[in-house]
Amino acid sequence: MRSIAFADFLIGLGILFVLEGLLFAAAPAWMRRAMKSALATPDNILRVAGIGSAVAGLILIWLVRH
Repeated sequence: MRSIAFADFLIGLGILFVLEGLLFAAAPAWMRRAMKSALATPDNILRVAGIGSAVAGLILIWLVRH
């Protein structure tokens, strides 16, 4: 089993920052509404969405790497 290189991690983090920055630049009002909505969402719903997103990301990484 190959480990993911630290450089790959940094590239992924950089892509995350680029996408987030583009969303804030292109649609600041929408992002503000999304953040307000997240604040109003119960913790258990956010937790399930976060775990689901993390699992989907890990599956995607695994599929690309194998």
